[in-house]
Amino acid sequence: MEKKNLDLAIQLRHELHAHPELSNHEVWTKQHLIDFLKENTKLEIVDRGRWFYAIYHSNVGKRNVAFRADFDALPIEETIELPYGSKFPGVSHKCGHDGHSATLAGFALEIDQLGSDNNIFFLFQHAEETGDGAAECAVFIKENNIDEIFAWHNMSGFKHNTVFVIDGTAHCASKGMTIQMEGVPSHASEPEKGINPSFAIAKIIDAIPGFVDPEINKGIVLCTVVQVDIGAKAFGVNASKGSLRMTIRALYEEELDRLQKNLEDIAKAEAGKYGLKVRFEYQDEFPETANYKESSDKIRQVCKEKGIPMKELTEAFRGSEDFGHYTKLTKGSYCYIGNGENYPNLHSYEYNFRDDLIETGVELFKGLAEQ
Repeated sequence: MEKKNLDLAIQLRHELHAHPELSNHEVWTKQHLIDFLKENTKLEIVDRGRWFYAIYHSNVGKRNVAFRADFDALPIEETIELPYGSKFPGVSHKCGHDGHSATLAGFALEIDQLGSDNNIFFLFQHAEETGDGAAECAVFIKENNIDEIFAWHNMSGFKHNTVFVIDGTAHCASKGMTIQMEGVPSHASEPEKGINPSFAIAKIIDAIPGFVDPEINKGIVLCTVVQVDIGAKAFGVNASKGSLRMTIRALYEEELDRLQKNLEDIAKAEAGKYGLKVRFEYQDEFPETANYKESSDKIRQVCKEKGIPMKELTEAFRGSEDFGHYTKLTKGSYCYIGNGENYPNLHSYEYNFRDDLIETGVELFKGLAEQ
């Protein structure tokens, strides 16, 4: 990677880090990235509102290959001292999306200067953390006849500057599920005159271990109770409203769907037994992220050709990633570059993206651009 381009990418990363914005609110971030590309490249820019992409039009134009980076931040306070630390209280780039976008922008500089036999698309995506971003941006795939798409994530606990690859499922599917129940209030001394949702919600919670039993599922299936909210602190009132909030997760989407149906079915059955109203809400929905072996093999080949250290992942991550929306529509692969075995975890106060990963990411992308 040209030193000038690397220096520009690192400077850009620090500017993005200082101005973090939460999912679906990345106004400054998006515009700053657009301005950077307009100032430093001749690429076509396509503004799609909350997200955008840039295009390198090849004179040869063999294939349409896309590369994606996310650019949202997290609601976490910046507590470490950095010369480019977050200017916004309670918001910071503690997942490294500033580094992902700086890498994609640095890659754009190199392709703009060096060219490619393929048409290269640089997709800058909002709202990865909530799962909204890729769901909205997925139209990009068919609209541009994308043949293949790649992305990477920095990963703590993994050998520094080493690329990690996996075929098939790379991230579990997940979603936030809320079961709302409503009965009838009464005086606490006359519970028989009301309808309290506590007992129905307790039955649902009690059934969860049976639904996630490894003996009846082919992959990981998890249901994590994150909040139970029933009634109010009023000792004279029999509770009449309750909410059960869970994160449901599975290695395979078909098993996530089955877990969701099981939870809905038992909730409806218990509601009917007690005479409760019941409704369901869903948010932070992530698909299963599955890699194509053909695409992962290209990552392996580039690492071999360029001498980039590479290792195989032996199992999928439980945490979710919205990149799966793209690989439902075209070939692609999502890989990882290690921060170091003892580096602070993602989403922790001590975390900060390592600038030296940018060049590794750019060189990997450059190799993939010519595959």
